[in-house]
Amino acid sequence: MNAAPADQIRLLDVQALDVRLQQLAHKRRSLPEHAEIEALTKDLTQLRDLLVAAQTEESDCGREQTKAEQDVDQVRQRAARDQQRLDSGAVSSPKDLENLQREIVSLAKRQGDLEEIVLEVMERRESAQERLTELTERVAAVQTKVDDATARRDAAQAELDTEAATVGKERELVAGAIPEDLLKLYDRLREKQGGIGAARLHQRRCEGCRLELDITEVNEIRAAAPDKVVRCENCSRILVRTAESGL
Repeated sequence: MNAAPADQIRLLDVQALDVRLQQLAHKRRSLPEHAEIEALTKDLTQLRDLLVAAQTEESDCGREQTKAEQDVDQVRQRAARDQQRLDSGAVSSPKDLENLQREIVSLAKRQGDLEEIVLEVMERRESAQERLTELTERVAAVQTKVDDATARRDAAQAELDTEAATVGKERELVAGAIPEDLLKLYDRLREKQGGIGAARLHQRRCEGCRLELDITEVNEIRAAAPDKVVRCENCSRILVRTAESGL
């Protein structure tokens, strides 16, 4: 393949722009905010799971407390009715009086036991509420950190995208002046060779693979016409000759 030396030189400009685009893309993928957001999101998910568990526990305690208080109220009401019957003198039979008094005593004990249960449930519910408040605050704090990191990431990405768009346009302009067949060869090699399709020949060394050419290869390139597109025998990349090639 033949191409004007000036067009081959332009390949180096396109290569430099492609390297910059690769750097920008890598920087975009490697922003520290990505890892920060991932870690924070993981923490946030765990905290939200704990929050749901705390909400469930508090709700269960609330229902348990309501039930226990209702049980106490029912026993209290029954004891009050029995006491009223006892005080009214409506029960005259000694046996019935004895049974009624025994039931009042039994209800008093039952009420005391139920009130202990109410107190125990209230303590558990208070503890659950404190835990719920703590987790709610922690979730809000971590969410704030996530929002902040997301905003910083988005701003950094927008800045990189703007620069990439500018470099991309410049690349289009420079590449547009290069013959299509030469550009296709360059793009094909760039894809195969890790993003580098053309390299400068500098002091008899290929800047693509960083290897020095042997004397036979140097002589072949020195004898080649200026418009001949030469390739590195080591890495197959296009070798662009300049005044500093050492030929």
